[in-house]
Amino acid sequence: MTPLSRIELLQQMPVFGAIRTDILEFLLARTRMVEVPPGGFYFHQGDPGDAMYVLESGHVEVLKRGADGTPRVLSRLGPGDCFGEMALIDLAARSASVRAGDGCVAIEITAANLMSVYEHDIEQFALIQMNMGREVSRRLREVDEQLFQLLVCSDQARTVESDRR
Repeated sequence: MTPLSRIELLQQMPVFGAIRTDILEFLLARTRMVEVPPGGFYFHQGDPGDAMYVLESGHVEVLKRGADGTPRVLSRLGPGDCFGEMALIDLAARSASVRAGDGCVAIEITAANLMSVYEHDIEQFALIQMNMGREVSRRLREVDEQLFQLLVCSDQARTVESDRR
């Protein structure tokens, strides 16, 4: 993919919405491309987190280990999706693992890359941070709704079981 195509990819993402082209060029000049073969991992649950990734090609699975240690697929992501941004916000360990379903290429954006943007243009840095917060909030709302629906179904199942008795 050409640098112009990468800028266009980033401009289509909520995290980089309204970020000026010159800032995206500045940021991309400091990033690296990470290729992961099929079945390989970008990172594992519990790893320290210091980067987010923007998937340029391929598909990944986001996995989380259950109480029994068995990994479960939380979501599947494709080109243009990002993952790992939570670690850049809360500086905590990775909450899930990300495995390549097929050969993948992603743009790695580190905390140091974002610090360079901060030093170069604090307003654009603030906008990126605000966008990241919005994206995490959007995902939290989706999970909240899924959890609510699961609880409603569970309550309905208990009511049906109770009525049978």
